[in-house]
Amino acid sequence: MKKYHLLVVFFLFSLAVSAQGSQSFLLNLYGGYTFSDRVDFDSSYAKVEDGFEYGIGLEYFIMDNASVELKYNRLDTNMPLYTKVPLNEGSISPGTQVNAGDDKGAINYILADYTYYFGSSSQKALPFLGAGAGVAILETPRSGNGTYFAWEIKGGVKVKTNSPLSINLHAYLQSMSAAVGYDYYWDYYWGPVAVNDYVSTFQFGLGFSLSYNFSK
Repeated sequence: MKKYHLLVVFFLFSLAVSAQGSQSFLLNLYGGYTFSDRVDFDSSYAKVEDGFEYGIGLEYFIMDNASVELKYNRLDTNMPLYTKVPLNEGSISPGTQVNAGDDKGAINYILADYTYYFGSSSQKALPFLGAGAGVAILETPRSGNGTYFAWEIKGGVKVKTNSPLSINLHAYLQSMSAAVGYDYYWDYYWGPVAVNDYVSTFQFGLGFSLSYNFSK
């Protein structure tokens, strides 16, 4: 998985270097704390525990108050899995963790964001709202890597300085959706019909980013 991290970082830095002299590009370094979530399956449930999330992004302003951004964020976390019902005739009782000592994992988000800043570009503090979509690459020790649809929404304030640096303070909600099997329904004409069963994570976080403006 590390080779994907290096490719994304190299791509973003290459774009940033090529953007020097432009008045529209910012390089963003991200950090934040992402809170935990519980994911329920038919006979078990998992927790995506809280942790520090970090990443990098390249933001391009398509107008004074709006931008698009390609970014990569990574959350290193534990993902304990628990039973809901007894297994093997009661040998594993409900609430027992079945992957103890083997629950470390990570979620890698690759997202394309749109952000709108409110107010004049001459202001020192600019509130903003944004949303994005892309993929999440899930790393788990038992099942390996999987790629799933992901999205986020965010809101906060951008604080400018007299230098090329600025600071963004923001809150965000991230989600990842994955198919985990099938539910079966009876149809009068077709008989049993299998429908994909999906689960999603919903993780709230508080973060910041340090931005460098190449035009200054």
